Amino acid sequence: MKKLWTMAVLLCAACAALQARTLVVYYSFTNNVHTIVGELQILLPDADVLRIEPAEEGLDYAADGYALGSALISAIRENPDDASSYPDIKPVEVDVAVYDEIIVAAPLWWSNMAAPMQTFLFHHGGQMAGKRIGLIVSSASSGISGVEADARRLIPGGDFVSPSLWIRSAQTANCRDMIVEWLGQTGLGSGTSGVAAARVDEVGWTCRDGVLRVSARFDRLDLYDATGSKVLSTTGDVADVSDLPGGVYLACLRQGAGSTVAKVAVR
Repeated sequence: MKKLWTMAVLLCAACAALQARTLVVYYSFTNNVHTIVGELQILLPDADVLRIEPAEEGLDYAADGYALGSALISAIRENPDDASSYPDIKPVEVDVAVYDEIIVAAPLWWSNMAAPMQTFLFHHGGQMAGKRIGLIVSSASSGISGVEADARRLIPGGDFVSPSLWIRSAQTANCRDMIVEWLGQTGLGSGTSGVAAARVDEVGWTCRDGVLRVSARFDRLDLYDATGSKVLSTTGDVADVSDLPGGVYLACLRQGAGSTVAKVAVR
């Protein structure tokens, strides 16, 4: 007989001491990354979000075949250790020291991380040593290894989680499932109340004789295993889990445009 318990209940007992803090910092030019971060905020409602903006407004990086954006990346490539190589961004007020994990989200420009985000990390990346770092990259089709290399160069000593999350432009509108799987794989956000203690008082879990029953209002329940693979999807409040091995799972209850995420353990 399998019994299912919410790990969130255990974590809530020491919430003040154990709660991790998550910062999401992002730059978006075409708004693809902005859309991705919007979905991330639904799943991690307690995370702080910081948007990076160029100091000069109205710049069209796409004009003349992306000539301006290309020039910015070239300048950084030529002198990556020179602060003058990086474009100015609007001042930001952030105390990186108070966060346990940082999710960096940025588009790919010519196989590299977008220049404005590189500027932010050039000035703040050194303060992120020892912190868990997650990377989300948006691109049309090009691979993201160059962006990953930029992140590691600019955040020396960062504890990078694996894998990075690569969301192609065509996947942006329907990226929530990809984000849920990624959070399950990496464990990012598991210390915030949005994941680890997601509405514990509103969600009841019972499992007897291989049958899972959920006491909550939802449109669909998706269950993900430790590898981020979806192992169950149902619209009913009763599901057969008799074939699932014991372990920790990430459950996502979806209702309308909102989601409630919690870690659960099947035994």
